[in-house]
Amino acid sequence: MSSQDQVASVAPVPAPQLAAAVDMRPLMASFPTGVVVTTALHPDGRPWGMTCTSLCSVSLEPPILLVCLRCGSPTLDAILASRSFAVNLLHDQARAFAELFASRAANRFEQVRWTGGGETAGPHLLDAAHTIADCDVVDDSVVGDHVVVMGRVRGVSRLRPQRPLLYGLRRYATWSDSVEGSYLSSDAQSFDWS
Repeated sequence: MSSQDQVASVAPVPAPQLAAAVDMRPLMASFPTGVVVTTALHPDGRPWGMTCTSLCSVSLEPPILLVCLRCGSPTLDAILASRSFAVNLLHDQARAFAELFASRAANRFEQVRWTGGGETAGPHLLDAAHTIADCDVVDDSVVGDHVVVMGRVRGVSRLRPQRPLLYGLRRYATWSDSVEGSYLSSDAQSFDWS
């Protein structure tokens, strides 16, 4: 029997069966990440924001990052309407801010000190963030129950050299080592990439 005859006599492999719904939460809970509050100013002037751990660098040239926000989120609606947003990277003393912006509190911006308008792409949380990126939306795409929003970074502001707030294993934490010397001197400046 030739090798061609052997291949032809092999039974076809059945198509894979659809798997039962997979709960990814245990997987993602064991993947520690930084904590951000993604913010936007709706064109009507109302500030919106939500705690988010889905932040990723996409490209350095041009500088593009992405955030993933759940479908139906008022913050997502404000981002898509204004076509801009800010990413507030939270420092290790900002757990209360992370919890506030993860809650359904309607008056969250009345409980924090923030600034917006002018050159900002969304509200800057002055007491909670160690670094803020202002972004213009370049693409958005629905993926499952979330929308992936890609933003071109137009500026980065470092407010303070402080350890980042982390989230993993369903709890907040921070790095235990000192942040002294962790920033280059050029990192302490505000950059404008427009």
